[in-house]
Amino acid sequence: MIFMRGDCMDTEKKQISFFETYLTLFVLGCMVLGVLIGNFLPSIPTFLNRFELYHVNIPIGILIWVMIYPMMLKIDFTSVKHVGKNPLGLYLTWVVNWFIKPFTMFAIASLFFLVIFKTLIPVGLASDYLAGAVLLGAAPCTAMVFVWSSLTKGNPAYTLVQVATNDLIILVLFVPIVGLLLGITGIAVPWATLFLSVVLFVVIPLLAASLTRYFMIRKKGIENYNFVFIPKFSKITIAGLLLTLVLIFSLQSELILKNPLHIVLISIPLILQTFLIFIIAYGAAKFMKLPHDVAAPAGMIGASNFFELAVAVAIALFPLNPGVALTTIVGVLVEVPVMLILVKIANKTQRWFQ
Repeated sequence: MIFMRGDCMDTEKKQISFFETYLTLFVLGCMVLGVLIGNFLPSIPTFLNRFELYHVNIPIGILIWVMIYPMMLKIDFTSVKHVGKNPLGLYLTWVVNWFIKPFTMFAIASLFFLVIFKTLIPVGLASDYLAGAVLLGAAPCTAMVFVWSSLTKGNPAYTLVQVATNDLIILVLFVPIVGLLLGITGIAVPWATLFLSVVLFVVIPLLAASLTRYFMIRKKGIENYNFVFIPKFSKITIAGLLLTLVLIFSLQSELILKNPLHIVLISIPLILQTFLIFIIAYGAAKFMKLPHDVAAPAGMIGASNFFELAVAVAIALFPLNPGVALTTIVGVLVEVPVMLILVKIANKTQRWFQ
């Protein structure tokens, strides 16, 4: 990655892609298109919804794979061997991501959906929205962290270790944390489907991407892999994300048309959670006297979410509860503008760490 000095906005324009910059607008466009399809061409989502395997929608599953596999190609799991070097930043990341973030998300979402918005959201939908928030809170970000780290002039090698270790921790802690928090809310947890979702959308793409990385680097070299092979997948990933969103919104068109205000209501606790986790991680990094190029990525990885996984699991676990998936998609909607604000905050406060 290239690291630029100078004005934050100039840095953002040079390092964040056009698609990433305007992701919120793309998501809104997909919402409009999906709702129109679901409302005027309902036979399309009805037909696609017929293809299921163990409650997993096969078309959506394939599209999510198209998103996740290229993302996993960027992660070098051999970097885990450096975990013992300067480990304080890693400890901070692990504690915030797995022992703080899921539970603050649960608390904030419960407060808003079940108490503050009690008169605005029906009880059934409030539980669905809470379940979607739980899935987001238990899935710390992966690929997009490289973008946020780059924009804050973060240490790329350290960021790589942070991402790699968190992806491995997902394999162990995602299922029990999601099961625990959903169980507290009284939501029935289909454990077999939850395990299957993690296998389908984390374990298999991780193994496939790791094998691809190993053989391609062995055959072509690391430079060719990073600058020729991986870029070939960028447009495929974008297409997979956009098609997934259109299909999901088409399946949820009735819910959205009946409750358009709920998009705004869902976004409020998600935004507050994002700022809270960044403040906790970033503030703790300052207290621990970590350098800025470690502190900023540590704040970013906790603040953002692995929304691809959250969306996939929401659809697999709750195919008859569209509100769950809707919450995870609203997470995609608000993430980029909020994270860019946090990037500016991190860059403006760099002097705190010198």
